[in-house]
Amino acid sequence: MLQSHSESHKAERIGWLRAAVLGANDGTISVASLVVGIAASGAPQGSILLTGVAGLVAGAMSMAAGEYVSVQSQADTEIADIRREKYELEVQPELELAELASIYVTRGLDQTLARQVAEKLMSSDALGAHSRDELGITETLRARPIQAALASAISFIAGAIVPIITVVLAHKSWVTEISSATALVTLAILGATAAYAGGAPVAKGAMRVAFWGALAMGLTAGIGKLFGTLV
Repeated sequence: MLQSHSESHKAERIGWLRAAVLGANDGTISVASLVVGIAASGAPQGSILLTGVAGLVAGAMSMAAGEYVSVQSQADTEIADIRREKYELEVQPELELAELASIYVTRGLDQTLARQVAEKLMSSDALGAHSRDELGITETLRARPIQAALASAISFIAGAIVPIITVVLAHKSWVTEISSATALVTLAILGATAAYAGGAPVAKGAMRVAFWGALAMGLTAGIGKLFGTLV
C-alpha cells in the first residue's frame, strides 16, 4: 500500500531566501561602510549617527523602488502573456489543445494519453492549464510587486539597524573598530544562515559575505581617513 509523504527541498527556499539575504547584506554593508568611513574622517558621533540614519532611509527606499519596478515589469509581462493566451483559446481552441498535448508528449507521455490529459485539464480550467504548463506561470510564483518592495525594504532595514545601534552604544573613540567588528560578525551570521538554509557549506558562505563586507568597509575607511586628513 502506497503511503503519501511530504518532501522539503532546498530549491523551494531560493526565492525568498535570496531576497531576504540580499536586502539584509546590503543594509549592513552599505550603512556600516558609511558609518566607518565618516568615523574614520574624524567626524563627531552625532554626524556619524545622522549619516547612518540617512543611509538607512535612502537605502530602504532605493531597495523598495528598485524591487517594485523590476517585479512590476515581470507582472506586466505575465499579464500580457495570459491575456494573449486567453484570446488564442477563444479563437483557436483546437490548436491550443494540440499545443498543450505536445507539451505533455515532450514530458514523456504517449500521444494518446497526452491528448486525454490535455482535454481533461482544458475542460476544467483551460487558461490555468496553459498558463501553468505553457507559460510557466502559477499562482504561487506570480510576480507580486508590492510584497517584493516591502520585503526588500524591511530586510534592508533589519541589516542596517545593526551598525546604527552600534554607533549609539559605542564609545566615540571606538566607533570605527566596534562598528567594523559588529558588521563583520553580522555578515558572517547572515552568510552562514543563508548557506545552511540553502544546503551549502556554512563556513564558505560566512567567509564569502564577510570578505566583501570587510573590503567595502576597508575602502570607505581609507577614503574617510584621506579626506579627513585633507580637510
